[in-house]
Amino acid sequence: MATTRIMPLHIGKGRTESQAVSDIIDYVSNPQKTDNGRLVTGFACDSRVADAEFLLSKREYISTTGRVRGADDVLAYHVRQSFVPGEITPEEANRLGVEFAKRFTKGSHAFVVCTHIDKSHIHNHIIWNAVN
Repeated sequence: MATTRIMPLHIGKGRTESQAVSDIIDYVSNPQKTDNGRLVTGFACDSRVADAEFLLSKREYISTTGRVRGADDVLAYHVRQSFVPGEITPEEANRLGVEFAKRFTKGSHAFVVCTHIDKSHIHNHIIWNAVN
C-alpha cells in the first residue's frame, strides 16, 4: 500500500527562486538514489533541465498575466510516494508515479518522477510545475 504526501515548494530559506527549484530537482534526481538516472522520468519537460524549464514557464506566466509574484508564491509541488518494502519493483514504482502525476495534473503540467532505491522502501519523488 502506497502512502502519498503533497507539499508546495516555496523559495524560503534565503534562496532565490532558481536555487529553490534547482536544489529540489538535484536532490530527487541524484544518480546514487535513482540507479544512475535510469529511474528518472520527465513529462512535458527534459528531466535534465527541468529546473530551468519550470522557471521559464513561471516567468512566461507572470509576463503574460501581469501577476505579481508574492513572497509565498508556489514554484512547484513535491509529492513523496512511498511503498512497503518488497511490494513493488523500482520500474513499476516509477510507472505508477508517472500515472499518478498525469492523473493528478490532468496531463497539463510538466513533471519529473524520480524513484529512489537507496532505502529499504522504494519511494518516488514527483516534482510538478506550479504553472502549465
